Amino acid sequence: MPWEPELFSGRALAQIWERRAERSKRRAERLAAVPYFDGLMSGETDALIGSFAAEPELHHPVRGRIKGARAFGRFMTDAKTWLAERNVIVEDVNFILTGGRGVEEVVLHLDGDVALAADRDEDARIIELRVYFSTWPLTGAHLIRPPLLQPDPDLHEADIVGDYQRALASGDVEAAVAAFEPGGYVREPAGDAYLHRGTSELRALYELFFSNGGGIPLEHCTVADDGRACALEYNVTAWGRTELPPQAGIAVYVRGDSGKLASARIYDDANPPLSGHP
Repeated sequence: MPWEPELFSGRALAQIWERRAERSKRRAERLAAVPYFDGLMSGETDALIGSFAAEPELHHPVRGRIKGARAFGRFMTDAKTWLAERNVIVEDVNFILTGGRGVEEVVLHLDGDVALAADRDEDARIIELRVYFSTWPLTGAHLIRPPLLQPDPDLHEADIVGDYQRALASGDVEAAVAAFEPGGYVREPAGDAYLHRGTSELRALYELFFSNGGGIPLEHCTVADDGRACALEYNVTAWGRTELPPQAGIAVYVRGDSGKLASARIYDDANPPLSGHP
C-alpha cells in the first residue's frame, strides 16, 4: 500500500473510499496508505510521484525498471488506460504494513494475481516499489525475471514460517504439509486454477514439487511480518537437482488461529522442471 493519502485531493480520496466500500460491501476503513491500484486509477499522478522520498523507482515484471518522474508518470498513465479499457475489477486480498515496508496483494479480474512491495523511509515515503505477478495467465508462458534484491544470509523467518522454509529447502514432504492447518492452502503463481487445499492435496503437491531430486531452496532477501502474515521476497536459484537462472519472487504466508499456516500465496515466474506442470 504505497501512496500517501494527504497528497491526494479530497475529491479523489472520497472516490477511493467509496470504491473500497463498494468492493467490500461495507464502510471502508480509512487506511494509513492508499492502495496501489486505487491511487493509479485516481489519475492524480503528482500524488503518486510525491509519495516517493526521491525520484520514483518501480520494478515491473514486464516493463522492467522504471525510474524518474517523467517515465513513471507515463507508465502510470498508460497503465490506467489499459485497466480502464478492459474494465478490470480489483479485489483486495491482503495488506501488511510494518515500519519500513508495506506489502499489498490483489486479484485483477481479467489476468491474475498481483503482489506489491514498497520500501519506506522514516517519514513513510517510498524508496522503491516492486510489483510481482506471473505472466502465465496472460501469455501461457513464463518470463524469466532477474533478481531485484540481494540475499540476506542473516535473515531468518519466525515460528511456523521458518519451519516451512526449512521443509521447502530440504524437500521434506511431511514437514511441509505439517506446517499447514488441516484446511490450509497453497496458491501457485498461475492463479486460483492452481490452488491446493487440505492435507491430501498439499501432500500431492509437495510430492510433485520435490520429485526432481530435492527441495526448493530460496535466497531470502526481505521480510515484512505483522504477526498475522509474513511476506518474503526471495530469489529462486534451483529446483531439486536443476539449477535455475536466479529469479525474483515474493510469497505471502498467513497464520491461522492455530499458529500454523492458513495459506501460502506465491508470486514468481519460475518455470518448474516438472513434466506436465505449468
